[in-house]
Amino acid sequence: MTRILLLGGTGDALQIARQLGSEHVYSLAGLGKVPSDLACTVRVGGFGGADGLARYIQNENIGLLVDATHPYAAQISANAHIACRAANVSCWALRRPAWQPQAGGDWRMVDNWTDLIHAMAPFARPLFTLGREALAHLDEIPAHQYWTIRCLDAHPGNPRARILDVRGPFTLDGERELFTASRIDVVISKNSGGSATEAKLEVARERGLPVIMLRRPDLPAVEREFTRPADLLDALRTLAS
Repeated sequence: MTRILLLGGTGDALQIARQLGSEHVYSLAGLGKVPSDLACTVRVGGFGGADGLARYIQNENIGLLVDATHPYAAQISANAHIACRAANVSCWALRRPAWQPQAGGDWRMVDNWTDLIHAMAPFARPLFTLGREALAHLDEIPAHQYWTIRCLDAHPGNPRARILDVRGPFTLDGERELFTASRIDVVISKNSGGSATEAKLEVARERGLPVIMLRRPDLPAVEREFTRPADLLDALRTLAS
């Protein structure tokens, strides 16, 4: 029996974790809600970098690591790659396809926070959908801007920002209502892929609003890469048979 360590934190990862038996481990960084209804072991917290992860793999007799973390969790993916090589175990990854620009859309690509702030300078009512990153910059909001920040963290905000601690999936009608109520004039997004948060892009396109899109980081090569949870689960079943 190959013992699996699943690195997760995404909806796709949870879908996989629900199919794992008690001998396997689902690892979370500790952000957001921790599931309590899984048959597999749930581990919360970091490993102490690549070296710590390699030690964990060896000490726990892990035979396969599956990286199903967020596409922007580049450091975790890099640590997984290094640790698997050091421990001589296989590394697979679930990597959700990126969204692609559609006709009528206005995407403006940036590589980092500095470029992002420069690109959004002409706008007044941005919707941030980057996760918690914007929370570290609440004291830097320009006088002409009011930020709406959607993330998983409850936060009081300040007079220049509103924090929405909500989790997708989000509907077209719900996004339209938010855009209207908050008078959104630009969307700030990661290219996370998937359907759960894609509606914001369609509403931006409907309204002719620009989307400032943070490019995906480069991720390390793995032995097997999957784009759909179903395909990964099929491969895991084959491995177990």
